[in-house]
Amino acid sequence: MAQYGAKMQKKVAKMADKKVEKESLTVEALQSKLVDLSKEQMNQRFQHVAGQLPKTHVIRQTRREIARVKTKLNAAKK
Repeated sequence: MAQYGAKMQKKVAKMADKKVEKESLTVEALQSKLVDLSKEQMNQRFQHVAGQLPKTHVIRQTRREIARVKTKLNAAKK
């Protein structure tokens, strides 16, 4: 039971680190990340149409990540 608690704590700490990392990005870094994600999304769409994308759930994950970055950019403008 103690091992389960340690694993869960590591997982929560990792998620918290990711959240802090996203919050600390500058506007330029967010714009750069948005361009990279858009290119990645386009490539995923091409692969999906060609039948070469085995994990189709990554399209949804990328789309949502783009939305998160856009939200951060809009919040930074205000």
